[in-house]
Amino acid sequence: MSFTNHTVIVTGASLGVGRATAEHFHRSGANVVLVARRAEPLEQAAAAIGDRDRVLTMTADVADNDALERVVDATVERFGGVQGLVNNAGAHFRGEVGKREGHELSTMVDVNLRAPIVLSRLALPHLMTKGGFIVNVASLAGKVPLDGAATYSATKFGLRAFSYAMAEELRGTKVSVSVVSPGPIDTGFIMDELDEVEDIVLSQTICTADDVAAMILACARDRQVEREYPVSGAKLATLAYLLPGLRRMLKPRLVRKGAKQKERLRRERGG
Repeated sequence: MSFTNHTVIVTGASLGVGRATAEHFHRSGANVVLVARRAEPLEQAAAAIGDRDRVLTMTADVADNDALERVVDATVERFGGVQGLVNNAGAHFRGEVGKREGHELSTMVDVNLRAPIVLSRLALPHLMTKGGFIVNVASLAGKVPLDGAATYSATKFGLRAFSYAMAEELRGTKVSVSVVSPGPIDTGFIMDELDEVEDIVLSQTICTADDVAAMILACARDRQVEREYPVSGAKLATLAYLLPGLRRMLKPRLVRKGAKQKERLRRERGG
């Protein structure tokens, strides 16, 4: 499926998964709207794509509702409509709840959960006009409670629930809603904070930003409600959620596996 004549908004588009996703959609023919907080990396991402006739950059804090309205309005003004939305922007302050500040916890809720809900609502009238898609970027942390990342895990649980419920609300319409749930991704979101990442997270196969971008485009094409990576990790997460005793039993083994993976990554990066 070509995305020619589609206009796709991608949040968190200056780096990592968001940047890769914008590049993939652009190569598939779409106009792309790159949204991020910082102007310099945003412009670097746009420059790497080239073809500025089909690229719009918007500096915006997705936690600001007024900024989200400006993104949608500017997109419609520039390209005449919206046919796709990828809610990718994320925030993660690692560590136990008792060790984080209140504003850090609320930022995770605002960026990871509230913003996708609000932006989906703002884009929906335009998506309904000609049809389109919403793809939300969640995590395997949204399939099993992750201690050490309780708030982050809660927001991704919420985002998955929102995605599934909204997909049902829009069943039979021209708009699809999907969610992708990857494990650890080889981007700065994890690799720049390797020492702080929970060992258990790294027990799963690490994917790339391009891997996740491909999942996002696949959902936009076939309307599948969820894609997960790795599939084995997703199945294990579901079992661990349904059987908490199994999770507690397996946790020490997964933590040891993740610790070994973390040490290997440190050596590869000269740390």
